[in-house]
Amino acid sequence: MSININLLPWRDVRRERRTRRFYGLALLALLLGVLVALAVAMIYQLELDEQKLRTAYIARHIETLEREIDDVQRYQTDAEQLAAQLALFTTLQEDRTDTVELFNALAASLTDGVVFEQLARTGHQVSVTAIADDERQVSEQLRRIARMPGLGVPVLSEVTSAPDQQGRLFRFEVTQALGPENGEESAP
Repeated sequence: MSININLLPWRDVRRERRTRRFYGLALLALLLGVLVALAVAMIYQLELDEQKLRTAYIARHIETLEREIDDVQRYQTDAEQLAAQLALFTTLQEDRTDTVELFNALAASLTDGVVFEQLARTGHQVSVTAIADDERQVSEQLRRIARMPGLGVPVLSEVTSAPDQQGRLFRFEVTQALGPENGEESAP
């Protein structure tokens, strides 16, 4: 006698159980993968946020340093301008004394009948335009200027008739010895 045992239903149940277990493990692996991915993404996001905070901190300090650099550059520019103004004021202060000495010397040398029309000074060189009644007064004026301390010998550049036809218009240049360079003490 032979007994037939049908194992087909048992195998089907076993196969179904294995398939469910496989799908369950696959689903569990998928969930674990998603959780690991989320955890990694959160860690990266936290690191990114920390880096953004560090970058913002550095950017704030860079802005502060740039403002300080701008302030220093502005202070340097102001210091240079002040130095230039101080040099200008010093030059003007020195020129003030020289200008007073020049006008005093020209006024002291003035001959009767001579009128100074224009006076220009460039450095040590002084250009003068004047009107005199005649050539004798022109010569006398030039001699008096040559005798003045602090002034050099005048160089006559032009003598013409005055615009009003009454007298002589003459131009000359003279060198002024400025301040202590000519051995004189300048008065304060």
